Amino acid sequence: MAAAADLTGTKRVMAYALCKHLNVDPSTVSNTNIEESDIASLFSHIVKSSQDEVMKWVKFSSDFAGSNGKQHALLDNLNQDLSQKSVLLGDGLKPSVADIVVFATVQAFVTHVSDSELQKFPHVLRWMDYIQNIVDFGTTSQKINVAKSVFAPPSHPKKADKGDTESSSKKAVSGQKIADKSNGSADSKKKPAGETKAPEKETPTTARDNKTSGEKKKDKSAGKTAEKASEKALEKTADKDSECNISILNIQVGLIRKAWKHPSADSLLVEEIDLGDGNVRQVVSGLAKYCSPDDLTNRHVVLITNVKPGKLRDVMSAGLVLCASTEDHTAVEPLIPPEGAKIGERISFDGFDGKPEDVLNPKKKQLDKITPHLRTDENGIATFKGIPFTTSAGPCRSSIRNGNVK
Repeated sequence: MAAAADLTGTKRVMAYALCKHLNVDPSTVSNTNIEESDIASLFSHIVKSSQDEVMKWVKFSSDFAGSNGKQHALLDNLNQDLSQKSVLLGDGLKPSVADIVVFATVQAFVTHVSDSELQKFPHVLRWMDYIQNIVDFGTTSQKINVAKSVFAPPSHPKKADKGDTESSSKKAVSGQKIADKSNGSADSKKKPAGETKAPEKETPTTARDNKTSGEKKKDKSAGKTAEKASEKALEKTADKDSECNISILNIQVGLIRKAWKHPSADSLLVEEIDLGDGNVRQVVSGLAKYCSPDDLTNRHVVLITNVKPGKLRDVMSAGLVLCASTEDHTAVEPLIPPEGAKIGERISFDGFDGKPEDVLNPKKKQLDKITPHLRTDENGIATFKGIPFTTSAGPCRSSIRNGNVK
């Protein structure tokens, strides 16, 4: 009886989500139809599709619901299928009817499986977490509590900015000068009256002390030159460090309100991205090969907002959407901020607390120096030199693990 009740509940959740997905009134599917139909019949009644790829997943759902004891093997197959993609059909991010019917079927089963057992299917869990947060399954559907990887950000010493380096350098030089002056004063004190000393053979040290005033001036001038060279070297090092410092970037959470194809470039998409407080900007991205405009609409993203605005094929762009990609660049997807991250909030990095530059200088090629250090780790968490992209709700992620980020 319990299994029958679970199956009826599964079909009810599936029917509701399919209707919402297809803009059909859920009340047009009767309770009798839900209770008496099997999964395949109910699906065909609502969707009226005969596509082979779609029907393959409908059959998977029917087999899963009716295969007591074999669900773990089927989950393993599903886990392998999802290892290189975000959704069941296509290469994009938009869920299809196949995702809905499989999710509804699998969800009823995984609610009765232990957490330790579920960890054997990481790609299934990642997919379920994504689908349940983007598809409306109604109020009767119980959300899966996906235990995300917990990380303790490593403690990193605060990076000294240029001002701190200059200050430390000057203090060190000043301290050395005071010490030298003090030693000189002590040596110049007169000997006590009556004290005599036998003449000593001139040593290299005394010879150096007996230099002419002209020679001493030359030495003093050389010392000052060395000090200035040392200060300039420190400044140069500070400049170099600042150019590869993630804090110079203004990386924020945004919401894509609209997306459309670039009018004159097949590989580009144009997005209208909301950063909160009325700050909406237009960004051009090279995502047309990997995502459709519908995939991106109403999607939260992570973007750099202080790049210098410019035109890409005659369309103005004022930002850079950060994406993860595989090594061979066959899969690319925008980074995903965690649920609860606020639109417009700045991404932070432990140990890097500096203020971002107003606008990056393209001539300095700052991005070229920073992006080689941006990657996703083995858990899909986006990082800079191993330090996570962090929001008020947690780290930003991608379904692409150990990938490049740019």
